Amino acid sequence: MKPKDERSGEAEGLCLVRAFLLLPPDKRRLVLKFADELARAQDRHEEGTEASPT
Repeated sequence: MKPKDERSGEAEGLCLVRAFLLLPPDKRRLVLKFADELARAQDRHEEGTEASPT
């Protein structure tokens, strides 16, 4: 059995969603903008590694 303080991935995800929904709209926009920038940076990084000759 898991220790009481150890959360499953699903439970942790639900906590993150709840925290996001409790944010004021302007803070939610900042979070979404940040996540979008991270995703774009990762895409650029992955594209760069695929294009480089090995």
